Amino acid sequence: MPIEMTLSRIIISELHDHQIVYLREKNGEREFPIVIGVFEATSIDRRVRKPGPPQRPLTHDLLVNVIEMMGGELKHIRIHTVRDGTYLASICVMQNGAILEIDSRPSDAIAVAVTCEPFLPIFVNEEVVDAASET
Repeated sequence: MPIEMTLSRIIISELHDHQIVYLREKNGEREFPIVIGVFEATSIDRRVRKPGPPQRPLTHDLLVNVIEMMGGELKHIRIHTVRDGTYLASICVMQNGAILEIDSRPSDAIAVAVTCEPFLPIFVNEEVVDAASET
């Protein structure tokens, strides 16, 4: 059963290549980190802080625009699997009455979620939350 989570923290370090986002259970206490790249972290941080729209579409804006212009409706993102320490995610889009799950890195899925207005819901499968708490 997927658990709805929210983006609780973004840690951006100028000293390291890897940045960290923390997801927290929406109606609970569980939280876990995901290591991401600096470009994705910057994109997520920019959307959360809302400094104003960019002059031209950024990568995640482009993806959202393409999906919408092709008749898709962004519904939510889902982090569904952890394999060898790597999280796997999907961007879930409704198109022609069917849900399409587009394979994605969690960092890109989260960036897409916070690019949408309002932010898309973030779901994480229970097994993923359990595996994250074991490390």
